[in-house]
Amino acid sequence: MNLSLIIDGHPDDAPALISRGRVTAYGALRQQVASMRGALTRDGVGKGDVVALLCGNSRYFVVSYLAAIGIGAIVSPLNPTSPAPEIESELNVVKPTVAVVEPSAVAAWLQIPSDTRNAVRIVIATEGHDIAGARTINDYLQGDTAPIVDVEATHPAVYMFTSGTAGSPKAAVLTHNNLLTNIHQANVAEHLVADDVTFGILPLFHIFGLNVVLGTTLASGGSVVLVQRFDPVATMETINDRGVTVMPGSPNMWMALAQMEHATPYGFAGVRLALSGAAKLPEQISHSMSARFGLQIQEGYGLTEAAPVVTTSIGMTWTPGSIGRPVPGIELRIVDENGGDVLLGDSGEIWIRGENIFAGYLNDPEATARVLTPDGWLRTGDIAIVDEDGHLYMVDRIKDLIIVSGFNVFPAEVESVLSAHPDVAEVTVVGTPHPHTGEAVRAYIVARNGVHLDEDAIIDYCRTKLARYKCPSKILFVETLPRNISGKVQRFALK
Repeated sequence: MNLSLIIDGHPDDAPALISRGRVTAYGALRQQVASMRGALTRDGVGKGDVVALLCGNSRYFVVSYLAAIGIGAIVSPLNPTSPAPEIESELNVVKPTVAVVEPSAVAAWLQIPSDTRNAVRIVIATEGHDIAGARTINDYLQGDTAPIVDVEATHPAVYMFTSGTAGSPKAAVLTHNNLLTNIHQANVAEHLVADDVTFGILPLFHIFGLNVVLGTTLASGGSVVLVQRFDPVATMETINDRGVTVMPGSPNMWMALAQMEHATPYGFAGVRLALSGAAKLPEQISHSMSARFGLQIQEGYGLTEAAPVVTTSIGMTWTPGSIGRPVPGIELRIVDENGGDVLLGDSGEIWIRGENIFAGYLNDPEATARVLTPDGWLRTGDIAIVDEDGHLYMVDRIKDLIIVSGFNVFPAEVESVLSAHPDVAEVTVVGTPHPHTGEAVRAYIVARNGVHLDEDAIIDYCRTKLARYKCPSKILFVETLPRNISGKVQRFALK
């Protein structure tokens, strides 16, 4: 078994990737991946070594990903636009042998302390930049090849960072079998074919982009249009020019497209499948896209620990607001606080079980035990109800997790950064509804000794420590924080 075999068996001349106007056919992709396998092998990289990818949606990400897992190495995709402290902490968790660095990540990479950078034995620069001692990726895309290594089904393929269901950000261990299983589960529902062209705006360092956009499309022999940045006008042009048939997106993408004033229904005429995931899609957006463009967006539900697809509404009567039914091969329960099944129509926590469920959090058995039961059920921390037709509806989250444009933000992480500011005495972070991103981060701050603080300055401070989506979009300065009798901050009072 090896996940990288998903690109085998497709015609050599069939388009696999379209990136920056350049088409890479399956035959060329297989050759480049095989050459990179050979180069990595000659560099002494092998089974169990970790390859960190600080890349956006590019051909280099795809080739590096498939080559690394093809030799049994483990890939850790990181956000290339994250600030240096965040990347540093993630590198210290996964301890990579190799790092592939694209231009957008260079500034942060060079700010990482030298002892952390020097622990990475091989640094590969993609293009257009110069990192001292780095090798050039083009040297890896040609030359002698190496065969794919057969691995056990339980062998890790990816260390995917997530705030998860158990606290601060940690690396979820996803095996070759986890990812392959979910590719097949999703494809049974989506019915992707070789003629499909998938719009690839979702970041590949996010599990939705990696396994739903890239994995399912390549496994079916279709092509992926890799897009680095979202722009509504450019998106409509790409749909037209490239003949896009499948559009997976997060709610903020659909919100932006729904608000385009001059778009015509013909712009989406070739799109046969529109998908939304990573966060809840407002029902008014679904109705707007249907009324204006005749496009029925199918909503689903998933999480990193499930690789990620759990439910989909594809194949159901279109029901805006519903996250659908479980995909084949997934057992799903709605349980009460004691772990018993709730009555039909009552709310409860979603528990799921199947071969797509992750192996646990890297080097964190306690966090793993909190979310995985001894008999294999994943406690998702998400609350839902099921109606008499078997349709699921998301209600709330047990955890305090904030989801911004499909990305997980754990309040404790943001609070830790803000608490380190010399003029901040107390802080609490909550999520607040946002029309474009689903939720936004809001901070309530008590200043130290009555010091006057500037909101913009505090937000700028956060941007030096955290990825932009984790930074507060609004800060409110208060004299005290609401607490209960035991002294714990009452987040619900702030929400």
